[in-house]
Amino acid sequence: MLTKILYLSLGGAAGTLSRYFLSGVAQRMAGGSFPAGTFAVNMAGCLLFGAVWGFFENRLLPGSEVRLLVLTGFMGAFTTFSTYMFETANLVKSAQMAMALVNVVGQSVAGLALVLTGIALGRLL
Repeated sequence: MLTKILYLSLGGAAGTLSRYFLSGVAQRMAGGSFPAGTFAVNMAGCLLFGAVWGFFENRLLPGSEVRLLVLTGFMGAFTTFSTYMFETANLVKSAQMAMALVNVVGQSVAGLALVLTGIALGRLL
């Protein structure tokens, strides 16, 4: 169990630092009020998650330590948006278009509503 925690921690630290760096660079380059840094991180995360998954899927079966380090630790700290899109892509690949649409619209609408609700609750405290 300690080894798993170590892999998660190392991957998570690397993902967090990578997110911070890329987000900052992208935001400074874009300027303005659009959250370009978050957008860049989410898009990079989707590409990277897909590339890592495709590599593992077609070439080798990684051990659980590698999955913990790269997919759960690094990618989880870098962006969970990539996991959300990967799961949606799997629904599309398996021809579950209605479920894919529910996932995208549901998480987007519910997420926005819950952030606004959380802000309102936080202001009451």
